[in-house]
Amino acid sequence: MTTGKLYRYDDGQLIGIIEYKFQNETDGNWWGEMVFTRYTKASNGDAYLIETEDGRRGRCALKKKVNKAVSGIPPLYYYHVRGIGPLE
Repeated sequence: MTTGKLYRYDDGQLIGIIEYKFQNETDGNWWGEMVFTRYTKASNGDAYLIETEDGRRGRCALKKKVNKAVSGIPPLYYYHVRGIGPLE
């Protein structure tokens, strides 16, 4: 997995450092999964901005993956990431 950052979309505040893996990166239709490197609370929804390791940014929606194994105490949950618009 690759390291990136997740921000709130409305005010640009850093939420946390993430590890992510995109399954598809076509323009306007990118998606994959991510996990925070440290315990961080994030709710399902589309109010996020992801910054990739190479500096690209894009608005995204998160959905917690309840069927994927978690690790650590406190738990580190995996999230499904769906892009909203281009990743540029």
